[in-house]
Amino acid sequence: MRTLAAILLATSAVPALAQTDPIIVTARGLEDPVGEVAYNVVTIDAEQLAREPSGRLETILTSVAGFQLFRASDSRSANPTSQGATLRGLGGNASSRALLILDGIPQSDPFGGWISWPTYDVANLGRVRVTRGGGSGVFGPGALAGTIELESLSTANFQPARANLSYGSRDAMEMGFGIMLPPSENSLIDISGHYAQGDGFIPVIASQRGPIDEPAAYEQYGGSIRYAAPIGSTEIQVGARFFQDERNRGFPSSGNRTRGIDGSVRLLGRGPWQWEALFYYQDRSFRSSFARVDAARTTADQVLDQFSVPSTGYGGRVEIRPALPGDAVELRLGADYRETEGRTRERFFFVGGVPTREREAGGVTRTVGGFAEVTARAAPGLTLTGSGRVDRWWIQSGFFRQGNLGGPLNDQTLYPDRSDWRATGRLGVAWQPDNPITIRAAGYTGWRLPTLNELFRPFRVGSDVTGANALLRPESLDGIEIGADYSPASILQLSGTLFYNRLEDGIANVTVGQGPGFFPGIGFVPGGGLARQRQNLDAIEAAGIELDARAQFADWAVSLSYAFTDAEVDSSGAAAALNGLRPVQVARHNGAATLSYVRPMGGEAAVTVRYIGGRFEDDLNQRRLDDAITVGARALVPLYGPLKIELRAENVFNARIEASVSGVGLVERATPRTFWAGLRFAFF
Repeated sequence: MRTLAAILLATSAVPALAQTDPIIVTARGLEDPVGEVAYNVVTIDAEQLAREPSGRLETILTSVAGFQLFRASDSRSANPTSQGATLRGLGGNASSRALLILDGIPQSDPFGGWISWPTYDVANLGRVRVTRGGGSGVFGPGALAGTIELESLSTANFQPARANLSYGSRDAMEMGFGIMLPPSENSLIDISGHYAQGDGFIPVIASQRGPIDEPAAYEQYGGSIRYAAPIGSTEIQVGARFFQDERNRGFPSSGNRTRGIDGSVRLLGRGPWQWEALFYYQDRSFRSSFARVDAARTTADQVLDQFSVPSTGYGGRVEIRPALPGDAVELRLGADYRETEGRTRERFFFVGGVPTREREAGGVTRTVGGFAEVTARAAPGLTLTGSGRVDRWWIQSGFFRQGNLGGPLNDQTLYPDRSDWRATGRLGVAWQPDNPITIRAAGYTGWRLPTLNELFRPFRVGSDVTGANALLRPESLDGIEIGADYSPASILQLSGTLFYNRLEDGIANVTVGQGPGFFPGIGFVPGGGLARQRQNLDAIEAAGIELDARAQFADWAVSLSYAFTDAEVDSSGAAAALNGLRPVQVARHNGAATLSYVRPMGGEAAVTVRYIGGRFEDDLNQRRLDDAITVGARALVPLYGPLKIELRAENVFNARIEASVSGVGLVERATPRTFWAGLRFAFF
């Protein structure tokens, strides 16, 4: 708290640097930095966001080749703890190796590092920017694989009112609304809400189902309010969001629920000295249940009740862009702070359906850092950019204790506090030998602190047991890339990038044995189960190519994205068996293509084709997941004025998208064929 207070107090003098002329409220952050021309940046605008048949952000992001969740299921059926985001084949576990931010605020769960995707209403986003490649230190640590920036609607895409209502397969329903009010000339109020529910589908494939298998029902809703206004020559933006996400995994005792409340205050100055100061607070509550299912799938016995996982995250950030003579140099200076605190309370060791043991685990992590970035137009057509940051990190108050239910938790371990320094940076160059062509190259480093979940919480899924590891080291990444962009006209954009990344000390769930038996640091593993522990691998190496294209021809548009990634594990010691194998859930090939038709003041239609290559469910590369091609479509038909009929179809040909396969060969699939019909209203 003392560090955060110091950062915020340091910003109190910043408003004096802003201009004294009246300002125009934008409800956005500062302008895009000049130096991003040297990096691989993909932008998805509001129109492209609206064309996604599923309407879900995590699915939209798969149109940026190389993006992946830990598993292929979306947030209607997957366990939230399996929905970390990454890029460039760097693998992972539940935690995100890509840094996701919304209006400058980190979005990863304070306890587990995964992303609560149902909290985002796509219709309330004005733009998404994906920077592939690590080291974007201006937003804080965590951008190992890249940075995903979400921007809320602003005055640039002002919508006085919008609403939608849809009904879909398996008794599903979605609805949402948004109101943007200009109560005065220079202020903005944005209020929005969304709701989704459905009976869901049965995740286990039809040929393997048993009497206990049931649809994975879900109910998800949330809302937000934002206010932007001038205070003198400063723009203030105040925001609050809430959400609840409740779903089950398709069999008894597999439900989970996440609740969240966020608040933020952001101050901006847009004069000759541009500056930004941000404070945010996140509150999360999570619970989940796990069960062991017999081979015939006739019974499901609860093995774990994770009944309370409260966590908080808060922090601040300040950035200043001084006014420099001319426009040849841009300088960015700043600092940030983030603290996460959380614990898990769990009941386990069920006898006759009743838990007999209880445990708790948790701790605190903190990071504070400063950064500087300078970009110079060194010569006509030549841009040089470089940045560096220094961070101090702490892992504190870690504990694990357990005991008989109803009695004292006297079996206790207190972990020693740890801290250290990290220095990272990136360099980039962009050269435009001819106006339509930009040749770019970059090198970068980045790092990520282990989450509280990785450090302190063991878990069990079915008969498989995974132990925590309080001694995990932070992950670090070194990477290089070279690419070219070609835009002969506004109607055509082509881009290609070659890259090599090396992720050292990558955290993975490493198989160390098979039950039945007792394993140190893991506990008892039943027969047929695997004993795993979170460990730092020596490295994960990933090299590949990313290709992107967009073209506009009159009312028609096409976008293409493809990534080839050759990734493998470099490991020794206890994880030597993984050496040379592919990281879990990483495909060599993936891509997407969208063809759209938009008639001015009329209807529109879009078809999206996605491909995900074969990959492995386990670290030993023994359980393979097949590749899949899916087709989705969306159409809007004018009805009357701003009212339109909306028709959507997901996975039109009902392709089997394999999301996971268990040790006994049980296959779970992602979303099957789904149809939607509804109404959409948008007043501009």
